Amino acid sequence: MALLSKKNNDNTSNLSGNSQLKIKVKKEGEEYTFSLDGRLDTITSPNLEEKINEVIDDAKKLIMNFSNLEYISSAGLRVLLGAVQAMEDKGEMVVCNPTPSVEEVFELTGFVNLFNIKNI
Repeated sequence: MALLSKKNNDNTSNLSGNSQLKIKVKKEGEEYTFSLDGRLDTITSPNLEEKINEVIDDAKKLIMNFSNLEYISSAGLRVLLGAVQAMEDKGEMVVCNPTPSVEEVFELTGFVNLFNIKNI
């Protein structure tokens, strides 16, 4: 069975199952804040990757606000890893306010050691 994606103007991905992610991007100078609401999984992670790729050349700082992120899968972790690697020589990436379930995934996978995680 093939999955078909519908992309809405508000950057929400609605697909079969419970996969839904809202991505809001706020720009302040060379700092970009990504506020994620929903699930970052195999289905929705390409949307985040696309949004990051749109700004990565101009960014000196990426802030990932996960205060409303319910779930993250290995596909989501892969996108974040790519972003932190892209920022290594040009600035920094910060993950802020991860929900307990997302923080637990970071701890279980060892990703807690790869990211600058802040609760603000």
